[in-house]
Amino acid sequence: MNTQLLNTLYIQTQGTYLRLEGDTLRIEQEKTVLRQIPLHHLGGVSIFGNVLVSPFLLYRCAQDGREVAWFGENGRFQGRLAGPVSGNVLLRRAQHQALESASVSLYMSQRFVESKLRNTRAILQRAVRERGETEALALAVYEHESALRHLPQARTLDEVRGLEGNAASTYFAAFGDLLLSGEFGFDGRNKRPPRDPVNALLGFVYSMLTTQCTAALEGVGLDPQVGFLHALRPGRNALALDLIEEFRAWWADRLVLSMLNRKQLNPKHFEERPGGAVMLGEDGRKEVVVAFQKRRQETVQHPLFKEPVAVGLLPHIQARLMARYLRGDLPEYPPFMGK
Repeated sequence: MNTQLLNTLYIQTQGTYLRLEGDTLRIEQEKTVLRQIPLHHLGGVSIFGNVLVSPFLLYRCAQDGREVAWFGENGRFQGRLAGPVSGNVLLRRAQHQALESASVSLYMSQRFVESKLRNTRAILQRAVRERGETEALALAVYEHESALRHLPQARTLDEVRGLEGNAASTYFAAFGDLLLSGEFGFDGRNKRPPRDPVNALLGFVYSMLTTQCTAALEGVGLDPQVGFLHALRPGRNALALDLIEEFRAWWADRLVLSMLNRKQLNPKHFEERPGGAVMLGEDGRKEVVVAFQKRRQETVQHPLFKEPVAVGLLPHIQARLMARYLRGDLPEYPPFMGK
C-alpha cells in the first residue's frame, strides 16, 4: 500500500522501486508503473521495508530539501536524509520553545488526555452495551465523563495529570469486567515487573506501540524525549509517551482484550520468573507480534481524510500534525479520536 497524506508519500508495498523521471517521482514494481507523482506535490517520502530508491531521486530530494525517511517493515525508525537546508533544527527549536511556554504545554497535555479519555470511554461504553453494566464499569464511565467536563477548565499540568490519573484508576479497576475468558484474572495494573499474565501482555503491547510512536516522531524530525504531559527524565521518550496516550486504549488495549477474549493466548504462553514476575514466553511473543503487525496493516477512517489509511500510519499522521502545529502552520493540534 502506497499512500499520500499531508504532502508526504508513504511507501509500504514491498519490492517497489522509486526513481526520478523528469520532475516526477515514479513508483514501479516488476517494471510496472504503479504511480507517478509530480515532485512539487511532495514535501517528503517515508519508506517502509524492502523498497529501492534510485541515487538520482535521492540526490534530487536532497537538493530540493525534500526529506526521505527510512523505517523497517515493522515500523522501527532507521534513518533520514535531509539536504543542506533542513527545517528540523527550526522544528526542534519550536518544540523546545513550546515546552518553555506554560500555556502551550498545558494545551498539548489537555489534547493528549482528551483523546485518551474519549477513546477509553468508548471501550467502557461498548462493554456496557454488549454485556451489561457493572458497578465498576458504571464508575469508570462516570469518572471519564467527569474528567472530560473538567479538562478544559484545568489550569495546571498537575490538574490535567490528576484528572487523567483518576480516570485511569477507575478504568483499570473495571478492566477485569472487560475480560470474557475465565483463564485470566486481573486485580489492577502493575508493572516493573508485571505480576500476572494480563499485565505482562499490556506491558509488552505498550512497549511495541511506544516504539511505533518514537519512530513516527523521529521520522518528522521531532525530539521524542521532549514531551509535555510526561515529565522529562534522562533516557525517557516523554513525547512518545505523550503520543501513545492517543492510541493506548484504541489500539493497544483493544488488541489485548481481543487476543484474550478470543483465546488466542492461554496460560501456557506465559512464564513465571523468580521473584514473582510474569513474562510472555517465546511462543506468546510470536503470537502477539503477528497480531500487532496484522493490526498495523488494517485500514481505518481518519477524521481528517476521505480515504481509509493503514493503522500503522496513524502515529506518523499525528506526528506530522503535531509538527505543523508547533511550527505555527496549524491553529490547533487535532488529536486522534477513534471510532
